[in-house]
Amino acid sequence: MIVFLLNSYIAVLVALIWLKVIPGTLFWKLSPLLVLLVLLVGLFIPMGWGAPAGAALVGRQSVAIVPDVSGTVIEVPVAANTPLKAGDVLFRLDPTLYAAQLDALAAQLKLAETRLAQMSELARRDAAPKFDVEQRQSEVDRLRAELAGAQWNLDKTTIRAPADGYVTNLVLRAGARVSNLSLAPVMAFIDTSDAVTMVQVPQIYARYIAAGQKVEVTFKFLPGQVFAGRVETVLQAIAPGQSAPSGMAVAPRDIAPEPFVLRVTLDDPGLADRLPSGSVGSAAIYTDHVKVSHVIRQVVLRQQALLNFIWPF
Repeated sequence: MIVFLLNSYIAVLVALIWLKVIPGTLFWKLSPLLVLLVLLVGLFIPMGWGAPAGAALVGRQSVAIVPDVSGTVIEVPVAANTPLKAGDVLFRLDPTLYAAQLDALAAQLKLAETRLAQMSELARRDAAPKFDVEQRQSEVDRLRAELAGAQWNLDKTTIRAPADGYVTNLVLRAGARVSNLSLAPVMAFIDTSDAVTMVQVPQIYARYIAAGQKVEVTFKFLPGQVFAGRVETVLQAIAPGQSAPSGMAVAPRDIAPEPFVLRVTLDDPGLADRLPSGSVGSAAIYTDHVKVSHVIRQVVLRQQALLNFIWPF
């Protein structure tokens, strides 16, 4: 934009000199340098604070699917990238072992309840001590708890979608052996119930950004279009500032001014459904400072929106 304004000034200056409206003195010949300095100091540098810009990214939450029980896969009824509702079956494990454990505990519980009833009747007639009744009652309670756990294990042989979304990069097939280890997920489930739009802004330009300020975003996926939104929040932590517990002393590392991340809410609620996860673009935030720069930033952003038709980077 600064190149466009400077070239426009030079074109007008040349035309005025050629028409002899102004003299071709040294001052006018050097005036483009003065105009460039004024544009930089008076407009474009303050524009970084008044209307900062940065890269935008649309993301969605990914859930690593790990079964609660181990077993052999017998059915995978879903297809990759097909919309699913919360509760839809993702895959099933062989329930034979868990069903057998449930039946065995059910039989033990039935016998224990019978013994409890008999012992209670004997205690009522003072033919058996109450301690034996309490012992039988404890056994029944334990078997009921174990039966509930066995029923839970059996129910967990059917793995269901945790939310609305879809499974991506599906390679799981019937016959595979899966475990309930958290480090061995078998599916990546993309939750489509909530899309997150994030914007990265250099730290030196983030000082005046606050929740509720107007945002405009243009995406590579939808060239030529500019979408409005609002700043939802400025994330208060980024990875370089995170310290994890360890048994090591502080390790020196290179410190760089990594950009801060904003979370943005778009005014069009249906836009998230049109944008694939990973869509990138450019965004501008209009703060309460240097408002004269907002117009320039709007023009620059619309230029970027048009360049998205031909510029892939």
